[in-house]
Amino acid sequence: MKLHIAFDLTDLDHALSIAQAINHYADIFEVGSLLIYKNGMQAVSRFKQQFPNKTILADVKIADRAKETAILCSDAGADWITVLSGTRHNVIHSGCNAAHERGKKVMLDLIDASSLGQSALEAKSFGVDALLLTIPSQDSSQLTFLETWDMVKGNTPLPIHISGNISLETLPTLIDLNPAAIVIGKEITSAAKPAAEAEKFYKLIHS
Repeated sequence: MKLHIAFDLTDLDHALSIAQAINHYADIFEVGSLLIYKNGMQAVSRFKQQFPNKTILADVKIADRAKETAILCSDAGADWITVLSGTRHNVIHSGCNAAHERGKKVMLDLIDASSLGQSALEAKSFGVDALLLTIPSQDSSQLTFLETWDMVKGNTPLPIHISGNISLETLPTLIDLNPAAIVIGKEITSAAKPAAEAEKFYKLIHS
């Protein structure tokens, strides 16, 4: 299981400063969509330049022009690229093809899936390498999420990353599900001491 840290900020220099402080504890650095919207592909390239041995994910949430976007992200140094599950099947497939031709991988973001089970079932046939399942922020029922997890997990052999307002208190229940990775954002990046907070998540996930 990996610790996947998401940078949902707009200040690139600040994000890179935090990343340097928590580098030892992160398995994956996600260059968030806000960073990319504000700074363009420079956000991805600077993360890769500063952390050449770290897995870098570009959260571009592709909905169209997948081939071109995958090429841009790959050229900037991204190892992983996100595509929205609600987009057209041929868009997902072309994005996967373009990424794989460059030795990169694609993560399918299920946040806009009309049917989670169906999207999970079809993902591998499109060439997708992993799934991202987000816990709905408005949903306080753990049972509901566990049912959702079972639905997605039961329909795919692909690794699944779990994200969405995860705290140190809720983390143990998610660890028990044994996902491929746990995605943590502001709980670490907005903490008064990001490195100390990252260490706590890292130790729980890797214990």
